[in-house]
Parts: sequence; C-alpha cells; structure tokens
Amino acid sequence: MSGGSVTMHRRHLPGLAAALFAAPALAQDRYPNRPIRMIVPLPAGGATDIWARLVAEPLAAILGQPVVIENRGGAGGLVGTEAAKNAPPDGYTILFHIANFVQTPVVLRRWPYTPDDFAPIGKFGTTPLPFCVRADIPATTLQEFIAWAKGKQLPYGTYSPGTSGHAFAQALSDLETLDMTAVHYRGEAPMLQDVLGGRIPCAFHSMTGSGEHIRNGRLRPLATLGRAGIPSLPQVPTFVSLGYPDWFGNSGFVGLWAPVRTPEPIQAALVDAFRQVMQRPDVLRRMAETDTIPQYLPPAEFRADIAAYQQFWQGLVDRLGLTAEG
Repeated sequence: MSGGSVTMHRRHLPGLAAALFAAPALAQDRYPNRPIRMIVPLPAGGATDIWARLVAEPLAAILGQPVVIENRGGAGGLVGTEAAKNAPPDGYTILFHIANFVQTPVVLRRWPYTPDDFAPIGKFGTTPLPFCVRADIPATTLQEFIAWAKGKQLPYGTYSPGTSGHAFAQALSDLETLDMTAVHYRGEAPMLQDVLGGRIPCAFHSMTGSGEHIRNGRLRPLATLGRAGIPSLPQVPTFVSLGYPDWFGNSGFVGLWAPVRTPEPIQAALVDAFRQVMQRPDVLRRMAETDTIPQYLPPAEFRADIAAYQQFWQGLVDRLGLTAEG
C-alpha cells in the first residue's frame, strides 16, 4: 500500500512542478507588474510637468502600478523624446508631450525621431497661450503694447526654441515691424522666473504654468492664441478676433505615446487606462481649474490630428522663415 502510494505521488510530481513554475511565469507576463516610467521631455515645474502629474496619479490607480515621472529636458524636447523612442518597447516607458513633439524638429531641422516612431495612446487636450507682459509694462491692451514697443529692442522669452511661443512672438514682431529678439529657455518654469524677475518683458505663457501670476496681477495677458479664448478670462481677446491671421487660432495639442513596437495588448491596456483617466470628474475639474481644455481623442484620431498639425506647422515655419539653434 505504501509503496503504491509513493509511486502514485512520484508519478504526479512532474505535473505539480510544472504548475508551480508556471504560476510565476504567468505573473511575470501580466502587464503591468512593475512601475512605469513616464518621460516628460521638459523641466519640472512647467505646464507639461503639471499635466503629466495630473495624469500619472489616476493612471497608476487604474493600472495598479506606480507611474513615475522622469523629467528629461534639453533641445526643446528632443533629448527626452529620443530617450523614449530608444527605450525597450515593453510598456514600461511612455512619453507625455506637447506640440513640441513635431514643432521643435521642424524648426531645428533635426529629426532624431519621427511621429511614426511612436504609437499614440490618446490626446489629452490643449490650452490657451496668452501673450503676457510684466505688470510694470505700461500697456493694458495689445495695441498699447505695440505702440510702447515701437523703436525699442525688446527680448521675448520662449519656453524652448521652435515652439508656439517662439513662432507666434516672432510673427507678432514681424507683422507689427517691432524689433523683438528671442531668448530661449529649457522650459516654461525658468522662463517664467526671468519674466517675473524683470529680465524679460514679455512672452507667451500657458495658463497652467502662469495662471496664478496672472490672477495675482504679476503678469498681464493682452491676447491669446486659439479660437475659444481663456475660459476663466473671457475679457482677454484672441489674436484672431483682433484681426490677426487665421493661423493665430491654432493651439496645438498635449498627449500620451508609447514606443511604436510596444506589443498591441500592452498598447490596448494603456489606451483603455488613459481613456478612463480622461473620463474622471476629478481630472476634468483640475483641468478646468488651470484653463486646460479637454480634447480627448483615441489613437487613430489622435494620429490624424498630429499629422494635420505637423503639416500646418511646416507651412507656418516656412512662411516665417523660422530657424533656431537647439
């Protein structure tokens, strides 16, 4: 009896061992089973960083793993974006970026990546970009600023070369025959510090990064890009409403990507989680508090949106003859 019992147990040991070894393997295959790195290719403290952190917290709650922000600024976003492109396509590195994604390469004539190197996960939204002056500048309207600026050599800040803040400030200078020169920064936060510190008189800002300073009177918005205006400041005119060219109404995009070779099931998990994030009332409320306009798009529609914006941007850069060193 005992010998038979031992023989029976030995006969089942291989199957038992296989099951025991299979369980950890299945756990390892489940996505995600470790923290996810979200690369933000601009410095901490600016609008892009604020938006990324707004997304990362609920994304982590849905996926069941931490989503860790990694700020990798440099060259107008090229450095961090290239790092995301070259990361293992396993779903553990994702990219949160703004329209610099296509703007900076076009202006710098450098393409260390193309949009085809990434799989769109979803569009987050957009934000008004008001042209602001320091509170001590004697201008309360854009027309007053132009009259004051005539004949002066004025620097203007940009949150990196090749961005909307660069292109549209230069366009304003050219259209109004002003003598304004770009001073490029590695992100919105350091640019904002220099504007508030008196070293730069004017710049385009995001409401997310500068809204507090606008509300407390340290910055004065004179006009904004985009067509819808600033939700919390409806009295601030759009450039288009003031008679500037229609292309002053284009406001760019903010979104989430993964390296293009990321497996389809993992992309699908990220897409579903991000879609859930963009439906959460707390996220939408916090976006509204920073004048960020939700414009969620799923991957296919976001890809088309990016392609259309890239075509627009290439035409605008060619029209302005815009170049920059990065």
